[in-house]
Amino acid sequence: MVKRSLVSFCLLYASVNQAFAQLQPGFSPEEYRDFLGITAGSVKDTSFTNGIPQNPKFSLIYESPLVGLENKWYLWIEEGKKTAWLTIRGTANNPTSWLANFYAAMIPAKGSLQIRDDYQFQYQFAEYPKAAVHVGWTLSTGALAETLVPKMDSLYQAGYRDFMVSGHSQGGAIAYLMTAHLHQLKKEGRWTEAIRIKTYASAAPKPGNLFFAYHYEFITQGGWAFNVVNASDWVPEVPFSIQTVNDFNPVNPFTDASEFIKKQKFPQKLVFKKVYNKLNKPIQKAQKNFEKFLGKYAGKQVLKTLPEYRYPSYFQSNHFTRTGSFIVLQPTDSYRKLFPDDQEKVFLHHGLRPYYHLLKEQFDLK
Repeated sequence: MVKRSLVSFCLLYASVNQAFAQLQPGFSPEEYRDFLGITAGSVKDTSFTNGIPQNPKFSLIYESPLVGLENKWYLWIEEGKKTAWLTIRGTANNPTSWLANFYAAMIPAKGSLQIRDDYQFQYQFAEYPKAAVHVGWTLSTGALAETLVPKMDSLYQAGYRDFMVSGHSQGGAIAYLMTAHLHQLKKEGRWTEAIRIKTYASAAPKPGNLFFAYHYEFITQGGWAFNVVNASDWVPEVPFSIQTVNDFNPVNPFTDASEFIKKQKFPQKLVFKKVYNKLNKPIQKAQKNFEKFLGKYAGKQVLKTLPEYRYPSYFQSNHFTRTGSFIVLQPTDSYRKLFPDDQEKVFLHHGLRPYYHLLKEQFDLK
């Protein structure tokens, strides 16, 4: 009788504990596997998703309309848990979706974008004035936030406090910015009770500069955000990055290099000046060219899709950096036999299947 009562109590405790289980920090291979399944179930492209298992406990309950530069997000719910997965779609196979990637100038991490005449996206991804982010993915974030944030409000009213933000490739880049946006809304008191936000970016490119990275890593520290990368995948290595003397903190020995040179004696002054100009002028020119073609020119192409959009003033930098905590999936000999390098298949290492293969192998998942 005592044993039966003890068993009943344990079952009741487990049930109650499950009902009130909270999202936990730290990388979970199982959570990432679920994310891959959710992504496969969302995009339904067998060439990209074939062989990726889906957790039958997850249900797709909302699919957003196409907005911005062919952007979309999906809402998945896990059976028996009050956890919502907000999954952002990656690049679609059309020029408009690719334009979001190529529109790669930087803008300040705090500002406002007019996406339509009747919709302005107010954002603050970071507080530091030198923080800057990718303009194309900021536009996409703003377009998606118009439906995503109100849907979060509804879930919050329904008792949800745990939210997973996720995305693969372009979706991962946008997930960085969406996470920063949601943290700012949380800080401003949009949700009166505590909510937990955990992020799985996957195969994500670089979303902003070093000062954005500092802020993002600060607000998600303690195991609340990860970017999972296949070390053979080139996508996390882009956009192109150029570092100039303007990309340092204000107090540094490089900003006033010209003043230092002026104080040198002749002829050392001439030598230093010549070397400094040879080093500095090409990268300054390159940064301006990137801003011209990936900002102003690409912005004009965006207007053909979004005629009411008004592009902002650009931040004079192209110093994109790795952001967040990384989980590196390291290719092995067995992986390379299945996925050998092939210049004709530039996305070979970028799909869900190679990521899933390495996840299983590295973390011994069944």
